This record gives sequence, structure tokens and C-alpha cells, in this order.
Amino acid sequence: MQNHIHPKKLLLSKWSAVRPTHKEKHFWVTKVIEPEILGAPVVEIELEAVMTGRVIRLAWRDLKDQQHWLRGWV
Repeated sequence: MQNHIHPKKLLLSKWSAVRPTHKEKHFWVTKVIEPEILGAPVVEIELEAVMTGRVIRLAWRDLKDQQHWLRGWV
């Protein structure tokens, strides 16, 4: 099953890792990385761990996989 999301509505959205590592379970999207080519679709985002502040960059479509990410802080 997939999370239904749109890349333009990702900024400041909250996510929970299904399998937390380094005590990092809760994240929020701090940056939507705009493509270099004007009009091209968004490909990547930056997630920040709430507890540690560590930032990770990943393809926004990875958030659709409910085996790894759940919408909101659960």
C-alpha cells in the first residue's frame, strides 16, 4: 500500500519511520529541492530528525512506501 502525497504539499509535513534508527523516529520535511531545469518535477526532499536534528536527503517518492514511512507522528 502507498501513501498518497503530492510533492508540492510536502514542505513542513510530518513523517514517522517504521523502523527507527539512532532513536530517530519522527521527521519533518524541511526542504523541497527544486530541480535545476525550470518546470521539471521535484525529485528530492530533505527530512530532519526531530530528536537529533540530523538531515537526510531522499527521493520524495520514497515516502510513498508504507513499509518505511508513515504520514504524521505516530
